[in-house]
Amino acid sequence: MTRIILHGCNGHMGKMISSTALEESGISIAAGVDIDTTVNFGYPVFSSMKEAGGAVSADVVVDFSVAKAVDEVIEFAAETGIPSVICTTGLSEAQLKRIEEVSGTTAILRSANMALGVNLLLKLAADAAKILSAKGYDIEIVEKHHRRKLDAPSGTALALADSVNAACGGKYTYCYGRADRHAPRNAAEIGISAVRGGTIPGDHDVIFAGEDEVITLSHTAYSRKVFAKGALSAAAFLAGKPAGYYTMMDVIGDELA
Repeated sequence: MTRIILHGCNGHMGKMISSTALEESGISIAAGVDIDTTVNFGYPVFSSMKEAGGAVSADVVVDFSVAKAVDEVIEFAAETGIPSVICTTGLSEAQLKRIEEVSGTTAILRSANMALGVNLLLKLAADAAKILSAKGYDIEIVEKHHRRKLDAPSGTALALADSVNAACGGKYTYCYGRADRHAPRNAAEIGISAVRGGTIPGDHDVIFAGEDEVITLSHTAYSRKVFAKGALSAAAFLAGKPAGYYTMMDVIGDELA
């Protein structure tokens, strides 16, 4: 049985992970951590990681909160050595650097998106870019999310851009808007656009636009449950792993093996 401390348990994604965990065998949530300590799913909820860690034993931490709250999880992992899955996006460069440092002594898994399909999209987009970029295709990324999402563009959109750019030797710069321009499109850029509205769980398009044809690779999440299932799969994967920096591609490889 993999026992989880869920950081951000009373947020939208925390509640989805809690309800999804009830359907999964071999996984249980030992405790939650949130500024709202209401008990919704039968496990105890604490106001800090230190309190939770002192009250229950756990195999792994899953964080799905907000960027400003992630520091507590990172330092808890550093102090206790408990493997931690970081699902929160919009992290600062300093936070990302600290995660890399802590992964030297603790197993840390961080991905811009926890959905299986999105992580396959990262690979497909990179493979397509190797061919289409050389043929002069322009590359644009469009992402759509619900009105409450704080960061824009999404971490997934940036991960897609980074994957494509790495496959093409790092030759692209990123363009986040063209309202201040009066000029043709720069061939050496990847355009990244963000749409916010309604309750869209997540939608990402990677567009390769060439002469007289367009190829679009897309992923649409119809429910937050796909991210919850990915987070739980990551937790089950990471529990007991040696120190290191892991991603969802490691989880996918493990499931396909």
